[in-house]
Amino acid sequence: MRWLVGWSSTAAGAAGIGSAGAVGYDGETLQPVGSQLLWGDPDPLWAVGDWRPDEVRVVHADPEHRIAVLGICGATDEELRRGLFAARGGAVRHLTTWSGSYTAVVQAGRRITVCGDLAGARPVFHTPWEGGTAYATAALPLADLIEANLDFTHLAALLAAPDVPAALRDTTPYDGVRRVPPGHALVLRAGAREIAGYEPVASLAVAAPPADPDRAVDAVRDALVEAVRTRLAAPRHVPDLDPGPVPGMGPAERRAARGMPVPGVGADLSGGPASGTLALLAAGLPGRPGTLLGHRTGAGERLLAVTFNDLAVPGREAELERAAALAAGPRLHHVVVTGGQETLPYADLDGPLTDEPGPCLVQAARHRARLAAGSADHFTGHGARQVLDAHPARLADLLVDRRRRHLVRPVAALARADGSVFVPARVYGAARRLARTPYRAGLEELAERLMRRRFDEPQGAADASLAALSWAGPGPAARWLTGEALAEVSVLLQAEADRSGTGVQRPGDYRARAALARHAADLRVLEQAAEIRSQRLHAPFLDNQVVRACRDLPEALRVRPGARAAVLRTVLEGAGVTGLPAGWGAPSHAPTVAAVRAGLRAAADPLLDLFATPLLADAGLVEARVVRAALRGGAAGEPLPLDGLADLVSLELWLRRLLARRGTCWTGTPSRSRAVPSGIRPRRGALAPGA
Repeated sequence: MRWLVGWSSTAAGAAGIGSAGAVGYDGETLQPVGSQLLWGDPDPLWAVGDWRPDEVRVVHADPEHRIAVLGICGATDEELRRGLFAARGGAVRHLTTWSGSYTAVVQAGRRITVCGDLAGARPVFHTPWEGGTAYATAALPLADLIEANLDFTHLAALLAAPDVPAALRDTTPYDGVRRVPPGHALVLRAGAREIAGYEPVASLAVAAPPADPDRAVDAVRDALVEAVRTRLAAPRHVPDLDPGPVPGMGPAERRAARGMPVPGVGADLSGGPASGTLALLAAGLPGRPGTLLGHRTGAGERLLAVTFNDLAVPGREAELERAAALAAGPRLHHVVVTGGQETLPYADLDGPLTDEPGPCLVQAARHRARLAAGSADHFTGHGARQVLDAHPARLADLLVDRRRRHLVRPVAALARADGSVFVPARVYGAARRLARTPYRAGLEELAERLMRRRFDEPQGAADASLAALSWAGPGPAARWLTGEALAEVSVLLQAEADRSGTGVQRPGDYRARAALARHAADLRVLEQAAEIRSQRLHAPFLDNQVVRACRDLPEALRVRPGARAAVLRTVLEGAGVTGLPAGWGAPSHAPTVAAVRAGLRAAADPLLDLFATPLLADAGLVEARVVRAALRGGAAGEPLPLDGLADLVSLELWLRRLLARRGTCWTGTPSRSRAVPSGIRPRRGALAPGA
């Protein structure tokens, strides 16, 4: 885990405990454990973790004006210096327009600006501390610093309405630690904080100007190519040297057994369009895309393409064939990683503590098995669906802009998938109703649904699309929460509705941004839970410039069936890649559901033991017997929302790991202070463990 942390203190307290060289309790210096100081008093900044030398850059204009960029950034030092000069006048957006994925921190006198990203994959957190403000790119260090307890309202909202920004607000699982929303920057002036948005907001009064589809797709191609090229241009890293032979093992087997990635650059190759696009772009760009000569026999400079083959659950044969056809080129070295019962979801419930909870924790071992065969720099296609696909609520956006004729194709596709002639009228009616519903009314409707426990499981693609044609919807785990927890979230939503105006933005754009933020947050948790030492995961689809280019795609193009595959095919053709295999881009979700059900059946007993005395019951969020009944039903094949079970199990696992930790992120704090120092105390007697 890698993060940066610093603080902005008041002028009066600049020389006190808030300084980098201050002596804390027990004679220890107050500083993060395992940190490197980027600049010192009175507003110090540290980089913590196993950062590579090229991932941390600091450019100085003078002793009081400097910029730090952490991560993969395509800007040169001269461009960083020019950005620093512009930022002194208050301009922030240009700091987020360089290619790559990074966090920029600018210090201009006593003013500090920390830029978050558009997707939310590189968030920024802050908390009041010692009369000023401490900030970090991870929430747990700040929670340790202030000994924060859990925010049970946030945990309830995370289960009841995870896709609703109004429910999650800017809170985190730690009470008192706040999150900077995606597309915003944290500005600190002598300890005082301000949250400033750096993206222009589209007007609701007039329709968006028509965009040229060809130019929009060309912009997506240019942004993706530049994102991949930036990573290929970075220095190559060789993991720690092999300490020596092991009897009966070759070099590759030793590396895999010790969890060491292959030196060089590689990519996922699942057979889907997103990972295939990145693998082909990385292999086809000029330069040396793949592994280093001498570090893998026969690999040379070919890109290492990794495909996961689930032997426990069949159904992906067509995708595997497409992956093999894509990897047949001379610049790719194809590796197929097989997994059996040991890689099913829920098979391995042990793992490291992550900064925040996320539903991916139940599949971390499955991803780790694939990534262990990957490269030191590994491309993944995460985020492509969220930035390219059309959320069903975008149909209402078309009605807002008076573009009804563009509803014909998506509605006809839903009618064919559902096999009902009534689908077009139902979808059009729901889209028309949403287009005329203000944001406030949408929040009030969700609050009412939670209070009255109205949860309907959609049956089929048409029902799922109809359910998504709303401003906000309950999460899949909401049906298993206690009445008190649902009432708490309902009251919160009512308060947010009272504070909101008649609307915020177009409903489709609003829902799409919320879905992207949730996916980016879950990917961040996955990177920490499935982390392989010396490996970096790259998700170019979540880069700022790629997200901006995808947002400029016209709605009419985005809502067409198969739009994501068509856009990525055009991107590859523009980059000179042709001859894609037949069926490229065809969706296949059934094997994923089958794998989850198989994992639930295989891990039924450990999961029931996990919820014998759950911490979630101590927190007043669930009743243990209700969750155990749901787990038995899911293992037996009952039509239950499996995503909701993953949310519950992941949050329970995360709470147990958090309370089991003994260390802290800081030296010099009172008694090695850490988050949640007193544990979870039962909030309600009726919901004691095992109730």
